[in-house]
Amino acid sequence: MSEIVIEPMRPEFIESFREALDSVSRERRYLSLLEAPPLEATKDFVMGLLEKGNPQFVALVGDKVVGWCDIQRGTRETQSHRGTLGMGIVDGYREQGLGKRLITTTLDAARAMGLHRVDLDVHADNTRAARLYEKVGFQREGVARDAVLIDGHYIDLIKMAIIF
Repeated sequence: MSEIVIEPMRPEFIESFREALDSVSRERRYLSLLEAPPLEATKDFVMGLLEKGNPQFVALVGDKVVGWCDIQRGTRETQSHRGTLGMGIVDGYREQGLGKRLITTTLDAARAMGLHRVDLDVHADNTRAARLYEKVGFQREGVARDAVLIDGHYIDLIKMAIIF
C-alpha cells in the first residue's frame, strides 16, 4: 500500500479518473453506471466539484488513478448541509485497506467544510462495501427495492448515512 498515495483531485487526473470510473462501471456490479460518461462530461463533473469546493480525492499509483471518493454537496439551500458520497476502486487494488483510506480522508474534508450529513446508496449485494461504510460510521436508513436494473436483474439499494 505504500506505493499508493491519496491526493486531492486535480485537473490533470481527470482522464485517468475517467478510465478508472469506466473500468469499475464495466464490471456491472458495484456502480449504477454501465460505462463512464464521455470525457467532456467527466471533465464538467470534476471541475464542477472542484469549483464548488466539494471534497474529491483519488488514489494514485504513479499518475494512474486506481480509486476515488467524492462528496457532492446538496445544491438547494435546504440541503446544503448534506452531501452524497460516491467512490470506487479498480479491480486489483481492493481488499488492501485503500477504501478505508479514501473514505476517511474524504469524510474528514467534509467535516472540515461544515457538512452535517453524508449519504450514499450501495448495491445490496455489495456486502464488502456496506461493511466498510458501517466501519467508518454510516448507518443503514432503508432499502430502495429493485432500484437498479443491470442485465435483466433488479438490485436493491441500501440507503446509508453518517451524521457528524
